[in-house]
Amino acid sequence: MEVGYYFICETKLWLFHHNIQLEREHENVKIGKQIHEDRYPRVKKEVGIRNKMKLDFVEKGDQLYIHEVKKSNKMEKSHLFQMYFYLDYLQRHGVDVKGELHYPLLNKKKEVEFGEKEREELQKVKDKIKKIVLGNIPEPKKKKICGKCAYEEFCFSSEVGST
Repeated sequence: MEVGYYFICETKLWLFHHNIQLEREHENVKIGKQIHEDRYPRVKKEVGIRNKMKLDFVEKGDQLYIHEVKKSNKMEKSHLFQMYFYLDYLQRHGVDVKGELHYPLLNKKKEVEFGEKEREELQKVKDKIKKIVLGNIPEPKKKKICGKCAYEEFCFSSEVGST
């Protein structure tokens, strides 16, 4: 989650890392879970790995695939790096695996390539994340996405009701 949040909002990343997690009951999260349930009813959902990550689902065949289901591709860079993190972790632990992103409302899916270039990019992102979460809470910056975020009221409570 933190790798994905890095591309969305540093404040959200910091809050999440410090166990201020407001998304569980947020409407957009509920919608995403419902899409996942409706579109993929026959697959086992949320495969947990060592309390480090939850994969949306896993597909075994000639090649092992991990799958992430997303409501929209507007945050595709975030989705890609979240998948890079999963692939990197599993490959470093000896698992031959590939990844696929699903955007069921768009009827699209995307196979995720993960090679040395992506591994290096991921390491740079992980280093930046470490600096953010070990520092003070970043000042919230108003973005288009804020209106759909579970943390909006927390970040901008002094502005709530003043617009």
